[in-house]
Amino acid sequence: MRITSLNTWGGAMFDELAPWLGGCDADVLCLQEVTHTPTADGWTRFDDDERSLPQRADLLGDVRARLPRHHALFSACDSGPVQDHEHRVHQQDFGLATFIAPAFPVVGTRSGFAHGEYADHGDRWPSDGRPRVALAVRVFDRRAGRFVTVVNFHGLRDASGKADTPARRAQAERLADLVAGAREKGDLTVVCGDFNVLPGSETFRVLGGLDLVDLVRDADTRTSRYPKPVRHASYLLVSEPEAVTRFEIVAAPEVSDHRALTLDLWG
Repeated sequence: MRITSLNTWGGAMFDELAPWLGGCDADVLCLQEVTHTPTADGWTRFDDDERSLPQRADLLGDVRARLPRHHALFSACDSGPVQDHEHRVHQQDFGLATFIAPAFPVVGTRSGFAHGEYADHGDRWPSDGRPRVALAVRVFDRRAGRFVTVVNFHGLRDASGKADTPARRAQAERLADLVAGAREKGDLTVVCGDFNVLPGSETFRVLGGLDLVDLVRDADTRTSRYPKPVRHASYLLVSEPEAVTRFEIVAAPEVSDHRALTLDLWG
């Protein structure tokens, strides 16, 4: 069983991302920064007080088109304005998507907010403090005869950096509550995504209370498209490290400003 996590950067590198999607062979693909704009397709532009970025209008649909047999789950954390190439404004949903291969029955799902609550930002996106959601799926691996709970997560962005704050501590506790509620006794559990914290964060102590072990530690999880010196963002934790046959922080090809994380279980 292969589980892959990637912050997609809103599909800003879609020309590179599109072929990668078809070849990553993920049984459970966890994507962060996924866009969905019901009234537009193709390219849009995202703006806040700090950035102006190209984004796919409907990355959710783009991925569905390339993984047509996968079961798709999407959970929006917030919505706000984007502009198409003709400068028309559309409201875009932004959140997490998880895609599950058809060989793995989905036997449970859960989503919930780890920070804040759903917000429609009207005519301007805030630069930080935005709501954050976690999306859990429970599947059955027939070959292993095991249930696996996978939690997809995107952590709070803070313009001052990735250090621990009271808001991040509260976020970690809410995330832990969601993980505990989503999994059943005996499940192998994986929590993955762009946590937006440093390797020594108390987030890992909170999740360690659920017997989750971080595999990334202090490794570089950013690509050459990310210019800042702090190279820590994405993490993957697993409840049974002995079940891991391979774990890779994928340096190439570059498909985002984040590197993908890939986990193989049970051979």
